[in-house]
Amino acid sequence: MKLNSTSPKIAVIGAGSVGSTVAYTLMVKSLASQITIIDIDDKKEKGEVLDLGDGLCFVETGCIKGGDFPDAADADIIILTAGVAQKPGETRLQLADKNKAIAKSIFKKIGKIKKTAVVIVISNPVDVITYTVQKATKLPANQIFGTGTGLETARLKTLLSRLTKINPQSIDGFVMGEHGDSGFVAWSSVNIGGSPIKKFFKTDKELADLEKRVKTEVYEIIKRKGATFYGIAMVVSEIVEAVALNQRRVMPVSTKLSAYNGVSGICLGVPAVIGAKGVVKTWPIKLTAEEKKKFQASAKKIKQYLK
Repeated sequence: MKLNSTSPKIAVIGAGSVGSTVAYTLMVKSLASQITIIDIDDKKEKGEVLDLGDGLCFVETGCIKGGDFPDAADADIIILTAGVAQKPGETRLQLADKNKAIAKSIFKKIGKIKKTAVVIVISNPVDVITYTVQKATKLPANQIFGTGTGLETARLKTLLSRLTKINPQSIDGFVMGEHGDSGFVAWSSVNIGGSPIKKFFKTDKELADLEKRVKTEVYEIIKRKGATFYGIAMVVSEIVEAVALNQRRVMPVSTKLSAYNGVSGICLGVPAVIGAKGVVKTWPIKLTAEEKKKFQASAKKIKQYLK
């Protein structure tokens, strides 16, 4: 991306493994005129800013700096990564209460946000935190959305690529529902080079085993290295690019739903058109009866935590 006068100012809230990797990926892809990193740990924040700054001579990104929470108020894009991290053996939803409180506190400290700002939520459980941030700010709901099932969808494409020896960019389809254990692969949406998935996998067991790998690989990564951050950073960079260039790309994100496959009033991972103002619209996917049942069960699970 070639920087110009409309290239966004981006604030990354949280300088942990995810936040710092997101900032690095955005810098390398030259997606921002300015990246501000904000964290309650001033020492860690300063270290990340200094380290990233050493690479500015190789990219077009204009500036990397540290800041305080109010500095995010004039950002064009705010990326929330702060929160308690998921531990080995812990589900994302077990983080809900602590991270809801953290998210509310952060946006209270930021204050009045730029009216045209887009907020991208990564903090887990992302569907719950996205809803919480929507309530905590006065921005339109379409301008606040989460990464949702973007990482699972990317993981699905990678696994299918390895098995079929086809480039993942030639694979389409979505993981939908919760960014968590009740999410599911919408196999009816999946195709490889335009051919339905069942042309490549003949039995339901093969697909069920694949879906299990998509959903459980996160626990394997956390057990081995403590956290996932490279994949999600790439997902975020694609979302930011869609916003910055008004690409109107169909991407899986967590957004507030209204009568979408029988679900309303909560945030859940679905395909949506992403442009300059965030979610332009949700993208209609006709699910099978079984998939629709899974989607609604996932919604029920999220609603329990919102109560």
